Amino acid sequence: MLQRLVDKGNSILVIEHNLDVIRCSDWVIDLGPEGGDKGGELIAVGTPEEVAKNSKSYTGQYLQQVLKQYPTLKK
Repeated sequence: MLQRLVDKGNSILVIEHNLDVIRCSDWVIDLGPEGGDKGGELIAVGTPEEVAKNSKSYTGQYLQQVLKQYPTLKK
């Protein structure tokens, strides 16, 4: 559903923790380093592959594993 909206020229902002959704995204903004009052700082920004290379990003650490297992095919 989201991809169909993008294909029609729409921009979509999604707040998500699901790694399958994140790995298929065009751009990721990772806030942290923790949740709640221990978060709110910009940790990483870029493509899923760029975020996966950021050692300060918890999301990136998990994303790295998912990208190895299921590499995305970019258009």
